[in-house]
Amino acid sequence: MESFAVVGSGWRARFFMRIANSFPELFDLKYVLCRSEEKAELLKRELGVKATLSEDDCVEARPDFVVVAVSKPDNFSVARHWASLGFPVLMETPAGSEFEELCKLWELHGSGAKIAVAEQYFRYPLIASGLRAVDAGLIGEPDCAELSLVHDYHAASLIRRTLGLHKLEKLPEFTIRAKEYVYPVEETDSRGGPIKDGTVKDRGRVRAEIEFENGKSAFYDFDGVQYHTAIRARHINVRGVRGEWNDTVIRYVDENHEPGIMKLRTAAVPGYESLMTPELEGTAARWNPFVHMENAQDEHAIATLLLDMGAYINGGPEPYPLREALEDAYMWQMLIKAVETGKTVSSGPRPWA
Repeated sequence: MESFAVVGSGWRARFFMRIANSFPELFDLKYVLCRSEEKAELLKRELGVKATLSEDDCVEARPDFVVVAVSKPDNFSVARHWASLGFPVLMETPAGSEFEELCKLWELHGSGAKIAVAEQYFRYPLIASGLRAVDAGLIGEPDCAELSLVHDYHAASLIRRTLGLHKLEKLPEFTIRAKEYVYPVEETDSRGGPIKDGTVKDRGRVRAEIEFENGKSAFYDFDGVQYHTAIRARHINVRGVRGEWNDTVIRYVDENHEPGIMKLRTAAVPGYESLMTPELEGTAARWNPFVHMENAQDEHAIATLLLDMGAYINGGPEPYPLREALEDAYMWQMLIKAVETGKTVSSGPRPWA
């Protein structure tokens, strides 16, 4: 059993708390470090966790690692602080909001600090199923990806993985052209639940073209409302010389050049069957991730990261290679620059590449 402490008390931090409660035989949540007594009492009451305002309580409990789930602006500094105290760290995305922060994380990693980033979307059961099919060569060498599914650094992760770029010893250089469009849309859902009062808000939709130096390309399209809506679909499309992955279906030609079709399954990722729950199985049976991603899928993916974090601190591989997480955040920063300037931006030297 691996033990951990959580720094943070917000929406993302609660995922780690619920996972610990769901799998007490696998995870021991020592403490949740909060900023206010009000939040600490709320978490104690609602989730039954040990919440504290004292950093010393967390240090003295000697967790095997620390989960950092705070706001984006504070993410890097808090992760660096806990690493400086000698704790392995699993930090929420993104790895950093500034290029200098990414470089400092890479320096810490090189000096022996164990820092991992909780990038989870490639671990969603159905997405993982599609990635396994692509890696197995079912559609041939992938050359183009279209993603209207997740945002920013999460999209960067999936784009590189669908195109096989994460396997390269040297990360390829790239260019990005992007523009944001603003459209009105009726609100139908939120983190707090359905919205049925007819509220209409202007939402930005970013579209980008990404070209890699090895000839592969990606098209990114994401609307600010897509995570919580019943009226904006979400899609993934990956094309290769021998086929295409489109949402939940892969079309391909076999070794006899006969066309075939395969429906993707939402089974648990191999090796993580112990994390399957009746709720997850029920969700998987009816799940359409390209309309709405449910919490059970997210919790399953994050739980696999926690398991792998336990292996990592005992000499195993990184749950998600830090160089990939840094590249995700860097591509996000380049995307923002492309939108803000209206110009084509190009990647430059970066120590992890």
